[in-house]
Amino acid sequence: MASGSDRNPIIIGGLPSQVPDFDPEETQEWLDSLDAAVDERGRERARYLMLRLIERAREKRVAVPEMRSTDYVNTIATKDEPFFPGDEEIERKVLNATRWNAAVMVSRAQRPGIGVGGHIATFASSASLYDVGFNHFFRGKDDGRGGDQIFFQGHASPGIYARAFLLDRLSETQLDGFRQEKSKAPNGLSSYPHPRLMPDFWEFPTVSMGLGPLGAIYQARMNRYMEARGIADTSDSHVWAYLGDGEMDEPESLGQLSIAAREGLDNLTFVVNCNLQRLDGPVRGNGKIIQELESQFRGAGWNVIKLVWDRSWDPLLAQDRTGILVNKLNTTPDGQFQTYATETGAYIRDHFFGDDARLRDMVKDMSDQQILHLGRGGHDHRKVYAAYAAAKAHKGQPTVILAQTVKGWTLGPNFEGRNATHQMKKLTAEDLKRFRDRLHIPIADSRLEDGNPPYYHPGRNSEEIQYMHDRRKGLGGYVPTRVVRAKPLALPDDKAYATAKKGSGQQSIATTMAFVRILKDLMRDKEIGKRFVLIAPDEYRTFGMDAFFPSAKIYNPLGQQYESVDRDLLLAYKESPTGQMLHDGISEAGCTASLIAAGSAYATHGEPLIPVYVFYSMFGFQRTGDQFWQMADQLARGFVLGATAGRTTLTGEGLQHADGHSQLLASTNPGCVAYDPAFGYEIGHIVKDGLRRMYGGTPEENEDVFYYLTVYNEPIQHPAEPADVDVEGILKGVYRYSSGERGEIPAQIMASGVAVPWAVEAQRILADEWNVRADVWSATSWNELRREAVDVERYNLLHPEEEQRVPYVTRKLSGAQGPFVAVSDWMRSVPDQIARWVPGAYQSLGADGFGFADTRGAARRFFHIDAQSIVLAVLTELAKDGKIDRSMLKTAVDRYDLLDVAAAGPGATGGDA
Repeated sequence: MASGSDRNPIIIGGLPSQVPDFDPEETQEWLDSLDAAVDERGRERARYLMLRLIERAREKRVAVPEMRSTDYVNTIATKDEPFFPGDEEIERKVLNATRWNAAVMVSRAQRPGIGVGGHIATFASSASLYDVGFNHFFRGKDDGRGGDQIFFQGHASPGIYARAFLLDRLSETQLDGFRQEKSKAPNGLSSYPHPRLMPDFWEFPTVSMGLGPLGAIYQARMNRYMEARGIADTSDSHVWAYLGDGEMDEPESLGQLSIAAREGLDNLTFVVNCNLQRLDGPVRGNGKIIQELESQFRGAGWNVIKLVWDRSWDPLLAQDRTGILVNKLNTTPDGQFQTYATETGAYIRDHFFGDDARLRDMVKDMSDQQILHLGRGGHDHRKVYAAYAAAKAHKGQPTVILAQTVKGWTLGPNFEGRNATHQMKKLTAEDLKRFRDRLHIPIADSRLEDGNPPYYHPGRNSEEIQYMHDRRKGLGGYVPTRVVRAKPLALPDDKAYATAKKGSGQQSIATTMAFVRILKDLMRDKEIGKRFVLIAPDEYRTFGMDAFFPSAKIYNPLGQQYESVDRDLLLAYKESPTGQMLHDGISEAGCTASLIAAGSAYATHGEPLIPVYVFYSMFGFQRTGDQFWQMADQLARGFVLGATAGRTTLTGEGLQHADGHSQLLASTNPGCVAYDPAFGYEIGHIVKDGLRRMYGGTPEENEDVFYYLTVYNEPIQHPAEPADVDVEGILKGVYRYSSGERGEIPAQIMASGVAVPWAVEAQRILADEWNVRADVWSATSWNELRREAVDVERYNLLHPEEEQRVPYVTRKLSGAQGPFVAVSDWMRSVPDQIARWVPGAYQSLGADGFGFADTRGAARRFFHIDAQSIVLAVLTELAKDGKIDRSMLKTAVDRYDLLDVAAAGPGATGGDA
């Protein structure tokens, strides 16, 4: 492997332009030599010589400008291809059977009365790319380690199922359950790679598109991180990501290429299936997507291997002395190549070779049929093997293989290269017969007439099936396979949470800092301390986490090769090859990808990590909600901290930082356990329970959830934990924090997070000025209360003759008298989630609408969620019930100047970013 400095140069491929010429005569000799080559041997020969000189210059470590694009031919010359170790004839039979079963499975899923569809064409184009990997490269997990991590292209899942069927990993009944996960349970198969739906099979969810390449980069990086920190031996693990050329238009697909190059992730290979088509048209009809991607990846510092043409082109390219054929390949746009994929050999002879006598002469001895079968490199096992072997052997850079294929390859003229191929899900009887004949599948016409074709299996004892088993045995087991081997973690006892239980005394701290203090104590634990993975998008100091810099340090595989500007400070910025903190820069997408890779390490490598991802609350579920869904699908675990939460807490920053809705977005994710705690001791119990649920039991006992806590930057005094604290209420979502002790008219105030102190102030005002005795309830999780209540109602619906259950929130509030007023720094929809189950009149207050920049006091008065507005809401509900005179409401509005935003005063200050 290249050294750190070799892998991370300050200037990549640069060449100074202002260097003086110290020997003009020598320079002129070189220029004359070039002129002579051009004059005597022609431009193409001179071009070849220049390319060889550039190649040799790089070998001698002479810095020359990078070439962003090369000719539209294979990167690996025929003479440089390694010996192919497989039996190509047997592998062809295996692949033909796999192709047949993949297409048949989708076609059968589209039969009348079912009609759930599927995608045929993607796997048809990429089948050889996968088959070579299965037979020769993909490492399994039988040795007890993580093997390779393979991000399968989502739309190719039928082919992966079809291969598993041949290996007796899936049954025919299961294939017939494709996309019928409930109606065919337990034999249903998920549409795409979904670990949550098939937790023993799939490892990585790759739909929606764009998240696969992003996840693969950070998985490769996580492998290096775990090895550097001595947590797992990942030295033999390689990450393979199978992608589509159309998918590369997603910003996430290319957005983080630089980190893979910067950290020299040579344990990572992208395989881009360039079938030149999107879902319903060409990717670059007037351009060349392979050339474009080559430039982008080279520019980002990746090793690029182009796999464009199969072996049938080798003789033609070998006789291309003038470069006329290469020039034709370079200048033909993708849209035209797609047309060639659907036309006859005569058409290709006339339109591709026919406009130049030299090109016509090259193919004069070839039949139209031979010209028709000039194929693309992604369908040639030997060419694919050469590309994969080169990718694995390359050191110091990640590799991308750009493999040209035909969408719908082998499926027949109605599918191959057609713009509508992606939407086509059913083969006609004639399509099936042509397909069968092309693949040499021994199935009679009579079994294809009804359009519901049978699957094909050559027999368990056939040489091709034995070959498949032997190859997988030699590579360490079957893939894809998801295995959970992680042992339960020994979790710390109550001593680790002692700081949180004490409160903050006379000191005012934000709940963000309360969490950081808990985390600091947990990271000291000898058993689990090293397993915490801290992740933040360039905001550690904002969240008070710079205190971890001296001890935990920031992970950088190259270490710190400079003197930090703040090196004299106690909390100086420190990087280390064994650092515990991941500092992914200003990229919430990158941080979330790190979170997912760390959170699923318990399954990927059998070693649990406990990721703690802290970010500006507004930029969490709103910006990367699709990745949080991916996290749930991948069964990843960990803690997600939406810091600087609330719509009125970070008001100085203005609208785009004012989060009043993330808790609502979190409620849509079934894998997310969301809390909005008010005090440090609440956070302590939530974190302790989260560790227990996610990491404290056996693999069967641990829950596949992740915890989302919204914490604030507003300093408050945190009370000590009450002696009789209601831990169950904290964890289930609501408990009585403060009982009203004065006043005669009962009422209830429910509040969450930063709003609890406002509710306590409203409690005091109501008692002092309005003779109202209000209890204050801390609603630590509106979402969990709703989730439990929905489960109860579902049970009651389906069990009408059983004793009807009562939701927890209803039972908890059943003895409380008076109307209920709910308040939070979120939009009203958040507390409104539980309205139907509250046993009494219910009104919610919330920060609905856009945020803005102002003081906290002004913002809360504007949204009418401050203490005085809570008082008015309670009085309003009491007036509706006839317990006070309605005239008192106008008195309250006037007394507190509730129509005047400026009258509220600035409110609490401090804690701003």
